[in-house]
Amino acid sequence: MNVTQAEFVISAVGPAQYPEEGLPEIALAGRSNVGKSSLINKMIQRKNLARTSSQPGKTQTLNFYKINGELYFVDLPGYGYAKVSRTQREQWGKFIEQYLLQRDRLRLLLLLVDARHPPTRDDVSMYDWLTHFSIPVCVVATKADKIPRSQWQKHVKQVKETLFMRGSDPLVLFSSETGLGKDELWAIIQQHTEVGQPAPQAAPEAD
Repeated sequence: MNVTQAEFVISAVGPAQYPEEGLPEIALAGRSNVGKSSLINKMIQRKNLARTSSQPGKTQTLNFYKINGELYFVDLPGYGYAKVSRTQREQWGKFIEQYLLQRDRLRLLLLLVDARHPPTRDDVSMYDWLTHFSIPVCVVATKADKIPRSQWQKHVKQVKETLFMRGSDPLVLFSSETGLGKDELWAIIQQHTEVGQPAPQAAPEAD
């Protein structure tokens, strides 16, 4: 997909603040510091539209980014960060769950895991939760550039087996440094949103 326009629109913690254009939405979830902001920036070919930080737990709201006026990326707060208070984690959990279960414009959730390591207990819990509620999910294994190419399939197998992934759910090996997986991920997003597709040609009229 050729991205010509991308903008941050709003940080939200409840339905009253969500955008109302009716555009399809792609949410991103994962543990803190797994690379959600870096993935967004790579997908839209911008260096810092989504703020990256070496400090985990930085994203504390639902951050909506409008892409080409056709869809939104929705960056969710990262999970599994111990220094966030229990009360704050519970608050995040409530508005994240409300969004994921009630937002009818949500078309797909990208679950990011670190390709270098087996998915964490939190990753497994999130995947189980998503599948329980039949939320469409694509697993994205990030930081693939940190792994030798010869080890890619070993790590992909490790992710699939640890999550007990359903065969129908795609897994994309991704690198925000090299762009590996970018086109594949855009193709999956377009399948779920039908944005960026050429308009169907009208059938010729019969004489």
